[in-house]
Amino acid sequence: MELKHLTSFVAVADRLSFVHAAKQLHISQPALTGQIQKLEEGLGVQLLVRDRRTVKLTEVGKIFLVEARATLTRARQAVECVQRAARGEVRRLKIGFVSSVALEIVPSIVSEFRKQHPEVTLDLTNLRTVSQVKGLLGENIDIGFLRLPLAHDQLNIKVIHREKFAVILPKGHRLSKEKRLCLAQLQDEPFIAYGRRWAPGFFDSIIQMCTREGFRPNIVQETGEMYTAIALVKAGVGIAILPQSVVLAQSKNIVMKLLPKSSGCSEIALATRAGEDSSLVLSFIALAGKMCKTIS
Repeated sequence: MELKHLTSFVAVADRLSFVHAAKQLHISQPALTGQIQKLEEGLGVQLLVRDRRTVKLTEVGKIFLVEARATLTRARQAVECVQRAARGEVRRLKIGFVSSVALEIVPSIVSEFRKQHPEVTLDLTNLRTVSQVKGLLGENIDIGFLRLPLAHDQLNIKVIHREKFAVILPKGHRLSKEKRLCLAQLQDEPFIAYGRRWAPGFFDSIIQMCTREGFRPNIVQETGEMYTAIALVKAGVGIAILPQSVVLAQSKNIVMKLLPKSSGCSEIALATRAGEDSSLVLSFIALAGKMCKTIS
């Protein structure tokens, strides 16, 4: 099996036409047919069903198409890597992340990416959402792990993780023994908020969540770090609404009450510049999406 056979197969599978695929590859139709036949003979399976008018993928062919694309991508990356190395260039990805994803999401993805791309240097920087947006637009970072909501016409945003919101209370709080909490029960409580200046979308979503229940939270303290908010709850300054995973990471000396799904959920996304075509960035995004199917 040769790479040119895989290239020919993908071309035929994309166009479902030997005539058009041959023109795309700048080879004769008989030569293309011969390559596909050699590929099928080598595999011992039929990949395409064809007659004079139509070409269709077999079920095995559909499976092989996915793997063929991946093989060609990896081969192309290998060539790029060698060429860059010959020019003395270092392949590098600059990644920003909010601290609340540092424990659960980022490590597993980064570890697996390093295994698949050992030649790539990863620069990881803890940045708040606002700073990540600036970093992406200024090309100081290539990828950002951030919490939604966020909308920006110059960024592509891909959700990779969803989780429930949780109310956190100091131990001994009057609501700590309630089996279930609804937001309306919190209207007289002092709130600690992840500040709007650092994550405007997230801040606004919490405000809207409370407003739908008929009250505006009494915010007595804002912070730029979710883990700092938990410390302030432990100190008795107030209560907070945060993503479940953040609370689980520091669950000592606090009480956590999950909010119902109807209250909404917290989403983590990967952000890149709109129109990003770097094979390295796209590989990272694809890997993160695949891995987070099990995380979320």
